[in-house]
Amino acid sequence: MPKKTINQKIAELDELTNWFYSEDFSLDQATEKYKAAVKLAKEIEEDLKSLKNEIAVIDKDFTKE
Repeated sequence: MPKKTINQKIAELDELTNWFYSEDFSLDQATEKYKAAVKLAKEIEEDLKSLKNEIAVIDKDFTKE
């Protein structure tokens, strides 16, 4: 399975968040959906940190020249 992009993860997180405000909301599923949303949010945060570090390295290399 190919790795999800940051945009795909954000879209999935939006879907999960919107579920809480939808007519499909159910207390029985709320904990499961919340855990999935938290996991995705942490993955997105890590992806963004990694991207920030990569940009910093590129920027540092670019400014050396």
